[in-house]
Amino acid sequence: MYFEDEPVPGYSLPILPGHVSPGRFERVLRAGKFAVTAELAPPDSADPEEVYLRARIFDGTVDAINATDGSGANCHMSSVGVCALLTRVGYSTIMQLSCRDRNRIAIQGDILGAAAMGVANVLCLTGDGVQAGDQPGAKPVFDLDCMSLLSTARRMRDESEFLSGRKLDLSPKVFLGAAANPFAEPLDFRVDRLGKKIEAGAEFIQTQYCYDTNILESYMEKVRDRGLDKQVFILAGVGPLASARAASWIRDHVPGVHIPDAVIDRLKGAQKQKLEGMKICIELIQKIREIPGISGVHIMAYRQEESVAEIVDASGVLEGRVPWSPGRNQNSENMRLVQ
Repeated sequence: MYFEDEPVPGYSLPILPGHVSPGRFERVLRAGKFAVTAELAPPDSADPEEVYLRARIFDGTVDAINATDGSGANCHMSSVGVCALLTRVGYSTIMQLSCRDRNRIAIQGDILGAAAMGVANVLCLTGDGVQAGDQPGAKPVFDLDCMSLLSTARRMRDESEFLSGRKLDLSPKVFLGAAANPFAEPLDFRVDRLGKKIEAGAEFIQTQYCYDTNILESYMEKVRDRGLDKQVFILAGVGPLASARAASWIRDHVPGVHIPDAVIDRLKGAQKQKLEGMKICIELIQKIREIPGISGVHIMAYRQEESVAEIVDASGVLEGRVPWSPGRNQNSENMRLVQ
């Protein structure tokens, strides 16, 4: 069976049986293809062209683009703003929604507004504490957390009502996701937490950076033992390391990121550390591709976004499939999602 991309920006694909959204990202996953997503860092600007320039780096390479929502508790253009700009020119976007800065009234309104603008995917996050950012005096909200946000969005979609019980005229048709960290202690707790997120409404998962496939394999074995791999699509987080120094800093200062000594030693021993970091990322993607229950990878290449296309191409995980890009003929046979 073939699924075509939308022929023109603004055209809404039909919702297929068993799907919850009209988005291409969900179609790729449910068709059993290995999905690739990437993270776009929103600009410190009100210029829409800056958003388009950043997105074009991923053309023909990724199935969906994540727009971060005040990542690290630092202010940038909003995720809903970035997603609205990109969706109207045809990109598949994943809106990240953090509970740190909004109460439940604002969050429900953002979900409706995003869906009205064509956003088909929402990643539900609790959010980093304000002390992590450059405005630590900001007042945190945390009216909801990731679990209650998931259940709220699912209730709006499936029951067509707000948390107050007031009915919606038209429910938001969104594919719901959450984050997971298989590498944070205690490791045994991670699968239990994944199960709770699935129960709350998560249909896809994007994980923290993976630099240790042994831990990921152990995690996925437990996931499969509980049958959770049949209930959710898991995309493992990966990203190129620029240098041994950068890797050491990330390991020491970014909570939840585990980078083995062997990876840092390999970078130290390389003449061109940035190139070696890309090679490590490519190898990780290829190993991750072989782990049962993994449905794709989420590439977080902060300040190395230009390397994503080369990494994806060298990894071979798309297997000749070409994701959508604005400049291509949407009716062309090679632009079909499933080949």
